[in-house]
Amino acid sequence: MTDRSSPNRAAIVTHSDNARPLWCLTADAFPAWLATQPADVVRWIETQAYTANAGSVLLLPGIDGLGGAILAIGDPLDAYSYSHGPLALPVGDWAPQDMVNDARRAALQLGWSLGAYRFDRYKAALREPARLLLAHPDAEVADVFAACCRVRDMVHTPTEHMGPDEIEAIAREIAAKHGASIDVHAGDALISDNYPAIHAVGRASHRAPRIIELNWGDANAPHLAIVGKGVCFDTGGLNLKAGPGMRNMKKDMGGAAHAIALAELLMQRKTPLRITLLVPAVENAVGPNALRPGEIISTRKGVSVEIDNTDAEGRLVLADALTRAAELKPSLVIDFATLTGAARVALGPDLPALYANDEVVAAAWLQSGGEQRDPLWRMPLWQPYLRYLVSGIADIANGSSTTMAGSVTAALFLQKFVPVEQRWAHVDVYSWNDSDRPGRPAGGEAQGLRAAFAMLKNAKVVSPQS
Repeated sequence: MTDRSSPNRAAIVTHSDNARPLWCLTADAFPAWLATQPADVVRWIETQAYTANAGSVLLLPGIDGLGGAILAIGDPLDAYSYSHGPLALPVGDWAPQDMVNDARRAALQLGWSLGAYRFDRYKAALREPARLLLAHPDAEVADVFAACCRVRDMVHTPTEHMGPDEIEAIAREIAAKHGASIDVHAGDALISDNYPAIHAVGRASHRAPRIIELNWGDANAPHLAIVGKGVCFDTGGLNLKAGPGMRNMKKDMGGAAHAIALAELLMQRKTPLRITLLVPAVENAVGPNALRPGEIISTRKGVSVEIDNTDAEGRLVLADALTRAAELKPSLVIDFATLTGAARVALGPDLPALYANDEVVAAAWLQSGGEQRDPLWRMPLWQPYLRYLVSGIADIANGSSTTMAGSVTAALFLQKFVPVEQRWAHVDVYSWNDSDRPGRPAGGEAQGLRAAFAMLKNAKVVSPQS
């Protein structure tokens, strides 16, 4: 796989002898800038009838045929405002002008990097991106970009090369780099070690299901548990998905990718936290011993679950993982999961659904999302909808016959495995771009990750007294 640490992946250079000037202008700022330009530049721009509409580029004349360029932007603090630059401008080095504001410079660096990203493990990029000259790129921004790449790369990679074994290998690599401990329970050991729901979901695959637990940080620091759904491929099980619904199910481990990337980023930045990362990694396959509708399975918490639908498997593996997280009594548990299509029906592909049982955590995450231009939308843990998960022969069902409030009922199912006193937030995330947009190539995507890091990096919201 492409080396995520390569500086060229971000298309950022720190030195250049032939960089062209680049002006990043909003439509509002454009007239004042134009008034300072030489007459020949003004005539050129007027000839083009250019008005600096966001997302556009205009090359400016120079003595040798190509001078500088205008990169027209929208919100100056939104990284994606700059993301069209790397592929809209000619290949070469470009030096931003008048970027004196730290926040704008950080947005430019991240947006340029996201715009230059291409997943090229199996197919070479059609062209090289233009490069941005920054004498002193921000190290934190670079680490955030690397975390976004981690999510994108993992989700892009087909299941053949991103199964439970490969996810475990990534976790072990991260643990070794950062001095973390790691423990894995796999295969039939899941039964003896009391992870029965994870085993039930993954038992039909030729790849052993497992739960990966990584621990890092000072034992006296505020304790954060991060859980991620790692269903490496979801056929739907015996409730087999139709072809279109199954096509992109390599992305069903997007929650695990987010959890791993966030934990790695927090460790890389030496955040003053104690971190536990928990990833149940399975493949929901079809086979002679596949989980069947109507079965009653046990869980680590002792709650019995009637299987209404084998395609509602993510909540089952998360049930055991959330129970394990709560046993550690952390200050905060957060989980990421590509859990429901219902969240996409409600909010579309760009807005992850946020559920939380703690007002401070919810407010902090939403505020951070706004500041980082990495938005989420809060959804209700509406307790009366538990009636949709009633089973006549088990403590709870994993689905219902109604299509109403599917994302809410999935979150309520997870809440069943979180103690009332445990602070917890759940993100139902799409992890995917359906089509190409600047900075958002079709395929795997990190969503809510930058907001989570900004919220967590000073550890304040994790502290119980916050």
